[in-house]
Amino acid sequence: MKILIVGAGATGGYFGARLADAGRDVTFLVREQRAQFLRARGLRVTGLERELRVEPKVATAGHLGGIFDVVLLTVKAAGLKSAIADVAPAVGPDTVIVPFLNGMAHMEALAAAFGAEKVLGSVVHLVGTIDAEGDVAVLRPLARWTLGEQGGGASDRVVQLVAEVSVPGIDVVSAENGLEAMWQKWVFIVSAGVVTCLMRGPVGDIAAVAGGAEFVAEVVAEAAAVAGAAGFPVPPGEQAETVAFLTEAGSAFTSSLYRDVTAGLPNEGEHIVGDFARRARGLGVATPLVDLALLQLRVHEAGMVRG
Repeated sequence: MKILIVGAGATGGYFGARLADAGRDVTFLVREQRAQFLRARGLRVTGLERELRVEPKVATAGHLGGIFDVVLLTVKAAGLKSAIADVAPAVGPDTVIVPFLNGMAHMEALAAAFGAEKVLGSVVHLVGTIDAEGDVAVLRPLARWTLGEQGGGASDRVVQLVAEVSVPGIDVVSAENGLEAMWQKWVFIVSAGVVTCLMRGPVGDIAAVAGGAEFVAEVVAEAAAVAGAAGFPVPPGEQAETVAFLTEAGSAFTSSLYRDVTAGLPNEGEHIVGDFARRARGLGVATPLVDLALLQLRVHEAGMVRG
């Protein structure tokens, strides 16, 4: 399969490096500056048992070189519109599009651009960042990729794709229902974002104070209620695992949303939390804690604009 990975940040870089290292036909679609960097230095992944380095094939917009079998969209929400335009020449009649974005709004944008039938439901779990050297730094030993048809059920293309991307360093799972998996992750990332942004710290510090663990459980229950109302209930066991993860004693975990906010970087607050809150209102589910976090994020963004 010819695989095009749109973006070479922490997530796209990690998964792409693993695929390329295993001999898969991978090309990265990146901006010119990133392309020059990757051509000169290579794509490196640190934080593993051994440093991973590959010489990636790179392309820039307008120079894709034909149709690809699979397109992996690993950009953040702010880059989705331009990514759709850039990747359009690479999408043929049988191309499968697999988004790595969080939330659900991007599914509607991709369906409008390419047709819903081309787009798989997809969820990735990776805790990583681009370090000061421009390399991918893995912060926790977790790289899981879940994918499946939006309408549920098995399909030949999912089976073939799972076989193609099942390489060392990536735990690939075929989901019974791709949208259900996406909603379940959305509950997790909204919960993590709300908890860490409101309390301004890592989950271990939050859980260590009186009322901290109870607060986390309330946020998770609030988010899970929205998913349930949307028709994608979170199993009790998974909800309990989320609470346990976000209340782990001594944990230094913070959400990517919180890390972006505290670093003064563009963030996905509206795409992740804002869209979640809007859907909750449409479903008639009260989300006071989610709404409070969203308000804080908006005030923060307004302050950055004035600054």
